[in-house]
Amino acid sequence: MSNKEIYKATLTFSLHRVLYDIGAFVLLLAFGAIGFWGAQSLADAGLAGLLLGLIIGFIFFAVILRYVSYTYKAGQIAMMTRAVTEGALPDNVLSEGKKAVKERFVTVALFYAATRAIRAVFNELGRMLSRVGRAVGGKNGESVADVISAVVSVVVAYLCDCCLGWIFFRRNENAARAACEGAVIFFKNWKVLAKNMGRVFGFGLSSLLVIGGIFTGIFYGIASFFPDFFTALAEELAESGDLESGGEFLTDPAMLMLFCAVLCAVVIWSILHSVFIRPLVLTGVLRNYLKAGIEDMPTEESFALLDEKSKQFRKLHSTVS
Repeated sequence: MSNKEIYKATLTFSLHRVLYDIGAFVLLLAFGAIGFWGAQSLADAGLAGLLLGLIIGFIFFAVILRYVSYTYKAGQIAMMTRAVTEGALPDNVLSEGKKAVKERFVTVALFYAATRAIRAVFNELGRMLSRVGRAVGGKNGESVADVISAVVSVVVAYLCDCCLGWIFFRRNENAARAACEGAVIFFKNWKVLAKNMGRVFGFGLSSLLVIGGIFTGIFYGIASFFPDFFTALAEELAESGDLESGGEFLTDPAMLMLFCAVLCAVVIWSILHSVFIRPLVLTGVLRNYLKAGIEDMPTEESFALLDEKSKQFRKLHSTVS
């Protein structure tokens, strides 16, 4: 199956994810608005009500993403992995994907334990790269390190998904050991896999400009129907006096309206990019990753290199040694 065919066949996971993710975001905004108007009407404390409402809304947002949306994301990666390694997919990819997640991890807790362990290893090695940037860059080292850190954070997210794919592929192997193998695959083949990064950042920037720009206009248009809300909120911010230097523009209702529109647009972009654009890019990255691992299967001896470089890897490795 080609990357395009795999993407189309697994698109149902993206459609389900976006419904839950946007629904969670709408709940977040609704709780914030209810909190503001309720507190403003009862105690003239709209800002405090807004913060309380957003906190409650964020709890719902996080719960939905953690316990519902994760099933579709992991299931999509499982089916992508099967398509790449077997060249075909079952008729009902949605139910098979959910089944694969349940069989591999049994519970949500085990799934997140595996992903936390994977992320810890790659984040630690990413911090090592950042320290190198500071050391080599001299006066500009901090800037170099910041750029490296930003790049590494994006790379780590893709590596975690690829590593998760490898865990699904190695379904008869202990999940922790498969995660160790996944880390080794990257560091043995990083030059080959790094070629995907241009595509990763190119798609990311393009989608940000297009999707972010469109939704900034949409949200600004919606916000313009509620001028009283932004006037009241700007007054609350001005009276609070807690704004840091440079944040005074938020006391201007028009600028506050634009700021909120951009903020909401970025959130929507992150959701749409994650569920529609990212899987398209991930398909190609995952294919190269799995190919590298299958052609040069990690062995116990190959773990020694990362044992020396990463405390987190040693910790994960020790659980299966």
